[in-house]
Amino acid sequence: MGHLKSAELRERGVPQDQFGSREGETSGGRWWVWVIVLALIAGGGYWYFHGKGTEAQNAQAGGATGGGQGGGRRGGGGGPGGAMVVPVVVATAQKGDLPVYFNGLGTVTAFNTVTVRSRVDGQIVKINFTEGQMVHQGDSLLEIDPRPFQVQLEQAEGQLAKDQAQLRDVQVDYQRYQLLFKEGVIPKQQVDTQQAQVGQSEGAIKADQAVVDNAKLQLVYAHVTAPISGRIGLRLVDMGNIVHASDATGLLVITQLQPIAVIFSLPQDQLSQVMSKLHGAQLNVEAFDRDDTTKLATGKLLTIDNQIDTTTGTYKLKAVFNNEDNILFPNQFVNTHLLVDTKRNLSLVPLAAIQRGPQGTYVYVVGSGNTVKIQTVTVAQTTGGTVGISEGLQPGQIVVTDGQDKLQDGTKVVPNTSPTGSATATVGTPEAAPAPGAIPQQNTPANPQTQTRKGSKR
Repeated sequence: MGHLKSAELRERGVPQDQFGSREGETSGGRWWVWVIVLALIAGGGYWYFHGKGTEAQNAQAGGATGGGQGGGRRGGGGGPGGAMVVPVVVATAQKGDLPVYFNGLGTVTAFNTVTVRSRVDGQIVKINFTEGQMVHQGDSLLEIDPRPFQVQLEQAEGQLAKDQAQLRDVQVDYQRYQLLFKEGVIPKQQVDTQQAQVGQSEGAIKADQAVVDNAKLQLVYAHVTAPISGRIGLRLVDMGNIVHASDATGLLVITQLQPIAVIFSLPQDQLSQVMSKLHGAQLNVEAFDRDDTTKLATGKLLTIDNQIDTTTGTYKLKAVFNNEDNILFPNQFVNTHLLVDTKRNLSLVPLAAIQRGPQGTYVYVVGSGNTVKIQTVTVAQTTGGTVGISEGLQPGQIVVTDGQDKLQDGTKVVPNTSPTGSATATVGTPEAAPAPGAIPQQNTPANPQTQTRKGSKR
């Protein structure tokens, strides 16, 4: 019967192993699904055991270093159980003197400024200077046509000669009248009249001489010279122009640059201290550029104004500078530093070393074993980037100037004398050794294969 069924099936065109063959095809078509499942299982196992191994190693390392870090947060990391070492920049306190400056804003002012004007009327025929030239007192600057003044001089000299001749004539007559009066020929009145004529002639000669001198003076004024030594500015008139003594613009301007003055202001609260020092000694004044970084010149305080400006609460001071190199220029803005005192025998440290907190002003001092200690100090003076300490710090002690944000009292540090850390300063011990019980830090990373094998064993 089974044979017949098989025959029937073959006759109908149905394969004998239809069902079996389809099951085989289904099993063979799904083999890649099983491969993916197995790969996922293997990957999950690797990740699980690898993560466990890494956690175990981190826990072991954390047990060695965690105490040091925790100690650093609680007590600075410098205790017996700590291993945290903080790199810092340090500086050594030096003994010295610190100047006390009063700083103000000033303006350079020419010691003398002269606007040269013509004192006669006439045409400019010659110019003997160039713009920006340095001239000395008495140098010829320009010339005004002198011919009209020469004519006036000749006229005055002619009148003078005429009056001198007349004077000689009346003098001779006066002598004759005196002889005739002695002989009784003429009355006394005629002698007195002749004497008056002599006086009139002498007066006329003096007037003529004044006219002559005035004409000569006009000739001198026609040659314009420098009244002071200084620098000439831009020319205000050109050759050929007609100038007058009444012109308001002038011919040129000369400013004296050597010496030169600086006028600056200071708060009125500092007036008494400056006045007390000014009577006893000469105070030095330093002029700095607009950025207050480069010193331009050093001079002396000349005087103080006689009143305080009520609108600003400041008073003005005037200093004088030799200005040999002409580095100061009129109307230039400068920062002035007035030296009023000097603090002696202070411990000098950089400004960056000073810290402020609830306990007051303090510094971190590096002691024996490269361990820092908080030390309260008293600041006597701060000048620029240097601080003078009068109490709390001795010369020679080493203070931290950078990296204080990571420090507490008792923190162990690696002191460097420069921000780059190229030079290391050690205090108390030959070298900065790690604290007892600390595990040295290794820069080479762990081998991933080793970690995997450890995780696989687990």
